[in-house]
Amino acid sequence: MTTSSPPAPLRVGIVGTGGISRAHLPGWIELDAELHCHSLAGAEEFAAESGATAHGTLEELLAAVDVVDVCTPTPAHPEIVRAALDAGKDVVCEKPLALTPEEAHELVEHAQRAGRRLFPAHVVRFFPQYAAAKRAIDTGAVGTLAVLRFERTGSLPARSWYADEELSGGIVMDQLIHDIDQAVWMAGPVEKVFAQQSIASSDSAVRTAHVVLTHRSGALSHCRGFWGPAGTRFRYTFDVAGDGGRLQYDSAGDPGIVFDDVASARQSSGDGFLPDVSEMPDPYAAEIVEFATALAGGAPARVDAADGALAVEISRAALESLRTGRSITC
Repeated sequence: MTTSSPPAPLRVGIVGTGGISRAHLPGWIELDAELHCHSLAGAEEFAAESGATAHGTLEELLAAVDVVDVCTPTPAHPEIVRAALDAGKDVVCEKPLALTPEEAHELVEHAQRAGRRLFPAHVVRFFPQYAAAKRAIDTGAVGTLAVLRFERTGSLPARSWYADEELSGGIVMDQLIHDIDQAVWMAGPVEKVFAQQSIASSDSAVRTAHVVLTHRSGALSHCRGFWGPAGTRFRYTFDVAGDGGRLQYDSAGDPGIVFDDVASARQSSGDGFLPDVSEMPDPYAAEIVEFATALAGGAPARVDAADGALAVEISRAALESLRTGRSITC
């Protein structure tokens, strides 16, 4: 009688070891992945925390792994994604895929030419509240959609490149892209985009942006983003209305968890950069596990490369609307 060997662990290379890499890490650990990492700074510290093998160059990492998880600042995404695809690796890439729709769509085509998978990490699709709303919409619980409102509040991340709109795309491309993706996921294709932004005269890091999407179906989506002063608590809401019902959620008033004084103080001590997911099934881990399942031949992931490119396209249209004061046709 012969026994088969257990399958070899998935070899994963995490490129970039800042805050978002720590959010991705529990998913890879859940999968018992063999971890590797490379970063211009902080790789050794990340390796010590995670048990990953640190590599001095991207080329060394690519030679050692099956899948690449791109967690670098946005401007570096395209170059690393291309290098990974050319090395025959499947890729998970933090949002946005790129800063322009042309480059984002080119990455989608590059993956197709290479015969590899490219997953954009639009993690809000994996938050249980948004996933539940999507299921309710798909089953007709709210009827024909009419108006969708999304809000996302936090503070400007304490890393200098985020404040440079040429590098990050600003609040629209970095923060509101999540809600733009939600609007498209729930209400379908967009035909027009209009946006406005207000920047505090006393502190340019404090700003509010509004993006209004006119969907081909006739539905309207209003996405509001706010970067508040340092320490502003992360909050997200949605309000989805159709001719058959309404769905609402506000993370600040979620009745599923009640915090005592100690827990409340601990929760409010965050930096406002990433939402607190300690009180729910980890959406970052769910995202990573679903991507790995799809790579292994399981059900398709709920977000694909084309979705990521479309989110960049609409976000860029919003930035063009901010520049010109006009509605932009998609």
